[in-house]
Amino acid sequence: MATLGSQKLSSNEETEVQQWLTTAERLKASPSDSSILEKLNSHLSSRTTLLGTTASKADIAIYESLAPAVKEWSPEQRTGQNGHPHIVRHLDFVQNSAIFDLKIADADKFNVDQDDVLYVKPPVDAKAEKERLKKEKAAAAAGGAPAAGANATIADRTTAAAGAAVEAVKGAAAQAGEAVAAAAAAAGITGEAAASKQQKKEKKEKAPKAPKAPAAATPPAPHLIDLRVGHILKAIKHPEADSLYVSTIAMGDKEGTDDTEVYEGQVCRTVCSGLNGLVPLEEMQGRKVVVVANLKPVKMRGIKSCAMVLAASPKLKEGEVDDHKGPVELVTPPAESKAGERVCFDGWRGEPEGVLNPKKKIWETFQPGFTTNENLEVAFDGRVVKEAGKEEVGKLTTASGGVCTVKSLQGATVR
Repeated sequence: MATLGSQKLSSNEETEVQQWLTTAERLKASPSDSSILEKLNSHLSSRTTLLGTTASKADIAIYESLAPAVKEWSPEQRTGQNGHPHIVRHLDFVQNSAIFDLKIADADKFNVDQDDVLYVKPPVDAKAEKERLKKEKAAAAAGGAPAAGANATIADRTTAAAGAAVEAVKGAAAQAGEAVAAAAAAAGITGEAAASKQQKKEKKEKAPKAPKAPAAATPPAPHLIDLRVGHILKAIKHPEADSLYVSTIAMGDKEGTDDTEVYEGQVCRTVCSGLNGLVPLEEMQGRKVVVVANLKPVKMRGIKSCAMVLAASPKLKEGEVDDHKGPVELVTPPAESKAGERVCFDGWRGEPEGVLNPKKKIWETFQPGFTTNENLEVAFDGRVVKEAGKEEVGKLTTASGGVCTVKSLQGATVR
């Protein structure tokens, strides 16, 4: 606890810690209490620690209460559809993180196999969820309408009242007409003169507005592709496809953005990539990458993939067929870059499109120019793509000027 002793918690955090200590005592007495486990797992689904990102003695208390039980949990209890994966992840963090200073021998820790994931919850489609709630409200409103008999009675009464009102208006109009006629006669104004005055009051027809000139079309360019720094928070094997990884990646989206979810306090997207067997799974964990963020999402064997991870592979020679056997190297942004930071090719900077229109084939047009140079820097070669407008070579850099690189592949294809 020495590493936690220097932390100062707010009064609200102290209260929350006390509540979790009480929960820990209940779990120690009944570690299989499903109602508590469900609430705890749900609470940890978007938090690194019980307080969010702040470590506390409550994390240790929950670990000490549950670790012996979790050590005996089956794979289904850990990562199955009805399992508690967030509890497993949290306890594994507590037993291995230096901040808690538990000094647990490796033999006494419970093992976590990151490849043994039985169920991956698909991301929530925000638009579909909004539409579903809208329909539920409409159905509830329809269910609360008055009965048919009551409606008929109200309608009858309303009709009768409306009829009486119409008759009253007719009578008032007739009286008003007689009064106007008498006044006109007294003033010596004929019906024709009154009609002439009325015609003068009529409004002149407005001239039709000139149509607006169409907006100038934006010429295609590499900057229309939204390239960003992504931070992989976790990566697992796709449960239904041997060649795919499923990664949870923070890439600077705002909370509530379509096709995102909150994981460990960060807004993330789910991304499928065909890197299984080409890049070791351990190299996918907790690392920075470069992602294409504005491709249209696609489902890959049942899981919606909402971006693409950039990687380099040797350029094919003429007549050579891609056997997809590698080698493959992930594009690495500068170490100091942050998730969501835009990266662009020097000489082709500008604002990207929101979502690339597949019919315009922006990605297909400019990707052949994505390459690496002799210094292992990722670049765009305008000499390869005539649509780029200039025969220049621009490095892939962050706003601060840091260059994105690969490990060893020179003159490679990047995609």
